[in-house]
Amino acid sequence: MSNPLATGSLSGTRALVTGSSRGVGADTARFLAEAGARVVINYRNKEKRAQQLVSKIEEAGGSALAIRADLTDPASVASMIETVTTEFGELDLLVLNASGGMETGMAENYALLLNRDAQVDVLRQALPLMAPGSRVVFVTSHQAHFIRTTETMPEYLPVALSKRAGEDALRDLVPELDEKGVAFVVVSGDMIEGTITATLLERSNPGAISSRRESAGKLYNVAEFAAEVALAAVEEIPSDHTRLVGDVSDFHAEV
Repeated sequence: MSNPLATGSLSGTRALVTGSSRGVGADTARFLAEAGARVVINYRNKEKRAQQLVSKIEEAGGSALAIRADLTDPASVASMIETVTTEFGELDLLVLNASGGMETGMAENYALLLNRDAQVDVLRQALPLMAPGSRVVFVTSHQAHFIRTTETMPEYLPVALSKRAGEDALRDLVPELDEKGVAFVVVSGDMIEGTITATLLERSNPGAISSRRESAGKLYNVAEFAAEVALAAVEEIPSDHTRLVGDVSDFHAEV
């Protein structure tokens, strides 16, 4: 897919994209870098993929840096932010893309730790680097954003509840962000074809993704949704706004 951002439109911008060694995060980082941003590729354990992405960005004339950080470990996040400070000085864009909760072998409260607590911690630790005019973009799903009014698949429920809790906790910080002149935007999409989450859902509930595709008429693929996330970094969107990507006819807003 072609880059939705104009070449050079983000020249001078410094961006951190969490969970960006693969999937939506990787394509978002690539789009930002191709538009001129200097990008931090954050990963937890996919170092090879992260470094390969850095190489691709640099080969295309962009600038990127891979930094390992387990977002559920505040000390690990602090180390990442220290490196960002040394390398970039400041941050203009923070894309909170990392999420999870369906992986096997994790602690029982892992979804909440990653999707709520870690999101708030990353933002709080990054905020001192963000000047007026900076932007935070939180990436979520319709299944999480509308979980209070629309049921989701049982297999996805812990993720949906924890991501909605994360969104709420981040929105609680909006007054503080407003005081600093930092905008906050939520990008919510339907199930995304080709993501780890979609793969795990299909594995635990065969037919789940095809059923959702049939109901929605279309599901975005990784690159298509990443393009929407990248656009949220540059579009003139009011702070505390939610950008809904894809069909929402099956989802009911809170009243």
